Amino acid sequence: MHPKRIAAVVVVAAALSGAGAALAAMHAELGAKLSGMGQHGIVNLQSNATKGKLCWTFELTTKGLTGSSIRDAAGMKVTELGMHYSAKGCQAVATKTLDMIESKPGSYQVWVDTKAHMGELRGKLFAGMAHM
Repeated sequence: MHPKRIAAVVVVAAALSGAGAALAAMHAELGAKLSGMGQHGIVNLQSNATKGKLCWTFELTTKGLTGSSIRDAAGMKVTELGMHYSAKGCQAVATKTLDMIESKPGSYQVWVDTKAHMGELRGKLFAGMAHM
């Protein structure tokens, strides 16, 4: 085999192995343990970046819930989980946003708002499902 062909094979193999590693780092199932103001709960998310869809299921006993969102480390809202709080639901989310959340879930938090306090319950996302 010619040295140029060998180099081309090495470059293609490296690119393919890098693509596989990037895909392996994506997490479609995410969870968070939520706490704050003496309350506790969990949320589980199912993300489908190729379809631009995010679904969630909360398990909370807190009263007066008004909304929920995913926020970055600075507390900036990345996406809302519905217009108003709902224990279960799905919505369209930009593919790029879902890619970012799936690739680095620990960089994001779920905030649940109550009538009394914005982000009263919070928890850092992690790969996998949360359990009470």
